[in-house]
Formats: sequence, structure tokens, C-alpha cells
Amino acid sequence: MSLIAGALILGIILSKISGVVELLTNLANKTAINNQFLTLLIKITGIAFLTEFAVSICKDSGETAIANKMDMGGKVVIVSMSIPIISGLLETIVKVLP
Repeated sequence: MSLIAGALILGIILSKISGVVELLTNLANKTAINNQFLTLLIKITGIAFLTEFAVSICKDSGETAIANKMDMGGKVVIVSMSIPIISGLLETIVKVLP
């Protein structure tokens, strides 16, 4: 029952997220923000939400060990996807420093 409720709530949330993504895209187009970074941030946020959802389902099912490993895996994926953003930020900092 909780799995069905969670899926329904996730479906409702996903419909609202499309508006937020559209707003962020419009803001990025008006500024000098790299669209590639925005796309990465949206993907990272989606992975974080889905990982948390999966971890919650595992914990509700009593599979705490699997939930912990899934949580760690999500964090590793997020960090690996963040590398281009981190390197871009470091390049910008190096350019600003004398």
C-alpha cells in the first residue's frame, strides 16, 4: 500500500517539476550560465530524489542493508556527475585570482 501511495505522490511531484525545469531553463537562457551545467544539475537533483525514494522503499520493506548500499551508490553517482561542474568552478576561480 505504501508503495502505491509513494508512486502516486512521485507522479504528482514529477508533473510539478516540469514547471521548475522550464523556469530554470528560461533563466539560464537569459544569463551566461552554461546550459550543460544546468542539465547536469537537473539530472543530479533527479538522481537524488529517485535514490531517496528507493532507499525509503527498501527501509519500509525492512531491507536496511540494501537501503544503505543504495544510498551510498546514489552519492557516488552524484559526485561523479558533479566533476564537470566542480572543474568549471575551479577554472573560474583560477581565472579570477591574480
